[in-house]
Amino acid sequence: MKIFLLPLLLLVAVNANASGTVVFTEAQRQALQIKTAAIIPTTRNLGGLLPAKVAVPNSQLQVVTAPQQGLVEVLLLAEGESIMADQPMVRIQSPRLLELQSEYLEVHTRYQLAASNYQRDRKLNKEGIIAERRLLESKADYQELGTSLARLRRILELAGMDEDALATLESSRDLNSMLEIRAPFDGVILEQLVEAGSRVEAADPIYRIASLDPLWMEVHVPLEQLGDTHIGQEVEIPELGVFGRIITIGHMVHGADQGVLIRAEVHEGSEKLRPGQFVQVQFAVTTSDIRFRVARSAIIYSKGNSFIFVEQADGFAAHRVTVTDDEGSTLIIQADLPADAQAAISGTVAIKAAWLEGVN
Repeated sequence: MKIFLLPLLLLVAVNANASGTVVFTEAQRQALQIKTAAIIPTTRNLGGLLPAKVAVPNSQLQVVTAPQQGLVEVLLLAEGESIMADQPMVRIQSPRLLELQSEYLEVHTRYQLAASNYQRDRKLNKEGIIAERRLLESKADYQELGTSLARLRRILELAGMDEDALATLESSRDLNSMLEIRAPFDGVILEQLVEAGSRVEAADPIYRIASLDPLWMEVHVPLEQLGDTHIGQEVEIPELGVFGRIITIGHMVHGADQGVLIRAEVHEGSEKLRPGQFVQVQFAVTTSDIRFRVARSAIIYSKGNSFIFVEQADGFAAHRVTVTDDEGSTLIIQADLPADAQAAISGTVAIKAAWLEGVN
């Protein structure tokens, strides 16, 4: 390194002036490929990169299941497709549905007869023609059949028959073994769990669906890095320009990695993410004092201290700084610097060598 720097130092032939500035001519700067970049004042700092996994909030996940046993006749959607609320998803041929419809019609007919008998007996009892016991028996039959009818009606509703379909069944008495399952909300198909031609039982899963706005980022933060992490703190995926805010800080340390679960909800840019995706995130920290963001290559080290070379009219002046946060490609520093300062980001090895030569 000393052999390599010697011709550079001869080229520079530099001395520190009275103000401590390492003087460079324009030709020397070009020869040493010295470049500068702005030192950016900031009160918002980003911590180090941490791995995170994208997840769907529990309340936005749902498994679509078979309401009755039967044969999957056709799947109308596949994994990855978008869905709209009430959109048909799958059709199932179900002999069990025929049995339920038949039982419903039978109970419905008996209920209508029981209702008529009850109304007649109420009138006769009021006129003193029949005994109270006869009225109570009619009322019991009427209520019992009403309960059975409500149960069957609810089962058929769970099977996908709405009010109009039940009304049509009651009026036409035409049995239909086709079950059509519809989407409960707008979202996407995350996973298809059966194939066409499969036999399914009641409650067997068919699709796993989700709404993808908002999404969660789940981060396991090492306990020693937890610090002042708080609810509402901003979290950023710098590579994608995605932002979120912390909504949960776990109370348990996970044995595998000794990390605490931090969950952030994405409030901007969720369309750029996919459930199960692994990303790198940074926690934003707001400070009361103004600090500066500089390129990592701007920092040089000497005798355990950190410095940057700030551009002057005729060269560069070394300023001692304190690095407070590591953002990956950039660092956050504390220093007494003008807001419009420029710092060297390349050629710093040559500047450092010339500076050390001047101060020794």
